[in-house]
Amino acid sequence: MIPPTSKSDYMLLFRGTNWDKELSPEQLQKLMSDWAAWFERLTQQGQAVSGHPLTNEGKLVSGKKGRTVADGPFAESKEAIGGYVKLMVSGLDEATAIAKRHPGLAYGLIVEVRQMTQ
Repeated sequence: MIPPTSKSDYMLLFRGTNWDKELSPEQLQKLMSDWAAWFERLTQQGQAVSGHPLTNEGKLVSGKKGRTVADGPFAESKEAIGGYVKLMVSGLDEATAIAKRHPGLAYGLIVEVRQMTQ
């Protein structure tokens, strides 16, 4: 009997919020269809746990005891996180391979791959 493989939680963080602004309506529609199909395959294969886009509005909290609150994140920033997908996979290599198949990469999307700790 083969022992079950251990799986870990990973996050795919989609960086930037303006990478799709130059797309035509047709390109954007195709991308959204491809993105939905990509996510559906991952869900059916038991690799994707959840995923959601994030709004551009929010607050940045910093300083001791959260005393500094500023508007943000800044939508025009390439570093702003526009959404995420939570994965349950065997390791960083598998999570990275999944990220490399994201259809948004062809249009300038940046995908950050990070392991979640317990």
